[in-house]
Amino acid sequence: QVQLVESGGGLVQAGGSLRLSCAASGTIFRIAMGWYRQAPGKQRELVAAITSGDRTNYADSVKGRFIISRDGAKNTVYLQMSSLKPEDTARYYCDGGFNGRDYWGKGTLVTVSS
Repeated sequence: QVQLVESGGGLVQAGGSLRLSCAASGTIFRIAMGWYRQAPGKQRELVAAITSGDRTNYADSVKGRFIISRDGAKNTVYLQMSSLKPEDTARYYCDGGFNGRDYWGKGTLVTVSS
């Protein structure tokens, strides 16, 4: 059983920055991880992902503003978010594929005020 715990959310003004963290209870070495978000009344969507080989990809809506990275020593995946917009307001979830199974955290809420 793997646990993922997100942190770092909060209230920020438009144009501001936040860094989200996702701490895993096990090693994330060569594990594909992703950040998703879900706004009220909307479907969960992929924001950013990092493959087992550390290639990254992003939703078009966040390209150039968000960066996903991992720290293997800390078993933590980060999402650095800059130039935040009100439309980035959502609960952000971390996802990881461990031993052929998807694990999710409970999410962290990001609110961007205009």
